[in-house]
Amino acid sequence: MKIAGSVALVSGANRGLGRSFVEVLLARGAAKVYAGARRTAELEDLVAAHGGKVVALALDVTDQAQVAAAADAAPDVTLLVNNAGVLEGAGLLEAGSVAPLQWELDVNVVGIGRMALAFAPLLERNGGAAGGAAMVNMLSVASLATVPHFGTYAASKMAAMALTQGLRCDLAEKGVEVFGIYAGFIDTGMIGFVTMDKTSPEEVAGRALDGVEAGTPEIDVDERSAMVRRRMREDPEEFTKEMWQRAADFRKNFPRDRRGRT
Repeated sequence: MKIAGSVALVSGANRGLGRSFVEVLLARGAAKVYAGARRTAELEDLVAAHGGKVVALALDVTDQAQVAAAADAAPDVTLLVNNAGVLEGAGLLEAGSVAPLQWELDVNVVGIGRMALAFAPLLERNGGAAGGAAMVNMLSVASLATVPHFGTYAASKMAAMALTQGLRCDLAEKGVEVFGIYAGFIDTGMIGFVTMDKTSPEEVAGRALDGVEAGTPEIDVDERSAMVRRRMREDPEEFTKEMWQRAADFRKNFPRDRRGRT
């Protein structure tokens, strides 16, 4: 899969990482980028800045009709970046309801499923003519190990990782590559309340696309993600205990209202 000359679609493109994906794709020679967002008014400056190379799409990945309409509006896509996501930021018992879990699953997992069903036929068709097609799913360090203070989010991201791996198998015979992108804390408004070291969204997008062009299915874009992967391989029981302690410290020092969306 080559970025130069590709036609990409990025969900959750109105801010943060999604917007950075759009900018980095264009800087690397993408021919066109469809920028999807629930509020297209937030994309007007992005569209205006890029002389017809950015096309705004109304896209809520929980709305089947909007997903279908996006596929109709973007028939030439060769690279799909599933970036849209939500973070409710609570454990199940802390939330006192399954509503946060249901919402995160609907966006972070089922949303990828809706997009895959709508766009897989387009990627298969367009990839042969364009010399490659790919689906890129934005996952998380929480896909690799349960982050207790983000308990429901971790459950959704682990499920999204499993779905990504299943789609990779399903689409391989159709000539479509499927990539999982793993990151720790990204410096966006989604986790503005976290004071730990963060990676810039530009770096995350750039490293993700490096991995896509290299053909690396599982892409760690920062040291935190690589560390968690390594620790879970070497000593998962000890690392899990450390995560529990970090969760206790986190709850003492951070506010309860930690919702984030892209």
